[in-house]
Amino acid sequence: MESNRILIENTIILDCLKTEKTSVLIENDKISEISQELVSRDADKTIDGAGKILMPGLINSHTHMSMTLLRGLADDLPLDVWLNEHIWPMEAHLNGDYCYYGAMLACLEMIKSGTTTFNDMYFFMDDVAKAVDKSGLRGVLSHGMIDLGDEGKRKSEFKETHRIIEKCHNTANGRITVAFGPHSPYTCSKELLREVRSESNKLGNPIHIHVAETEHEVKQIIETHGKRPFEYLEEIGFLGNDVLAAHAVHISDKEIEIVKKNGVKISHNPASNMKLASGVSPIDKMIKKGITVSLGTDGAASNNNLDMIEEMKLATLLQKVHNMDPTALAAKKAFEVGTYQGAVALGMKNDLGTIETNKKADLILMDIKSPHLTPFRHPISHIVYSASGSDINTTICNGNILMENREVLTICEEQVMEIAQNAAEDMLSKN
Repeated sequence: MESNRILIENTIILDCLKTEKTSVLIENDKISEISQELVSRDADKTIDGAGKILMPGLINSHTHMSMTLLRGLADDLPLDVWLNEHIWPMEAHLNGDYCYYGAMLACLEMIKSGTTTFNDMYFFMDDVAKAVDKSGLRGVLSHGMIDLGDEGKRKSEFKETHRIIEKCHNTANGRITVAFGPHSPYTCSKELLREVRSESNKLGNPIHIHVAETEHEVKQIIETHGKRPFEYLEEIGFLGNDVLAAHAVHISDKEIEIVKKNGVKISHNPASNMKLASGVSPIDKMIKKGITVSLGTDGAASNNNLDMIEEMKLATLLQKVHNMDPTALAAKKAFEVGTYQGAVALGMKNDLGTIETNKKADLILMDIKSPHLTPFRHPISHIVYSASGSDINTTICNGNILMENREVLTICEEQVMEIAQNAAEDMLSKN
């Protein structure tokens, strides 16, 4: 359902900068006007925003979309057992079709829970791109590069990454971009990491990597390289302000200073970190140091959903109990981490994350007429502590309505779920 001029009238705008009762006019892919004087004749389509909150689309800065097919496959296990004995054996059966179906399911889930932009690392990313294009969402895609010190494997990983960049970067009317995706310092050789840094400098594509997710990983890096992960990455010249590091759970004070000095961005994944008992990332400390911290769900195999509103609540509660401080990561900051700071982390702060004229029309409407949001007092408090993704009524990305009144318009919900169910069962049968 595309329209050149969409008016959202009589709504409450809420972003990390303001709360304001007004109307918003969208022209093509951008917000063109914010004013109480706007009327229906100004638009081709009018959406009634009464009884709703208009927010920036949520930004999931670290996920693995196609892992929706592995949801619930192996719960309540340590990370190394989970990966080595369950996830990686299943991933050996992956193909482009599976990744497409899993990505379609993820897109559906994100549309329905208010995420409009995501940062994904996985495999068969051109098939993932087809799903993203069809869904109407905005995504940064990266092929997960793993060489384990094998030169032949390293060459093939760069070949695949360059193929995805050439095929998918800046496609879908600019909604799809491509990043380099070295998996982690323990699965990638020094040579691969250095070459990624060199290629990123040359091409301008950003870098997405897992760092310091578990104590085991940190010990492995220390044994191999004599330094902690961020110390090692700095030593080899890998770090920069275009690096987004997922997890950063086991990070020392010295490493926090290294992250700050190099302008590295962090993606915090509280649900996954708790479920796998990986630990608690000290994001409250990092935010107070001025480090950009964004929010991610990780994959649906270790979360087990892609609900970013739930992730905001988990993030703030985890910091409070971990620091034994009820003021840690207040609701307003958690909301900012899930919206604007995600835009900063992905290099999109000029286009996304707040509701301002000339920014991209990536917007969501939340219905506030629900028992769990009554009495309605403090919008940000209600969103972070009381709401869930199922309260999202309307999702708009790049000026196109993807969901209205809970009805998804770009893809067939029932068909996507049925195909994904069949694909998951088919893949499991091969194990």
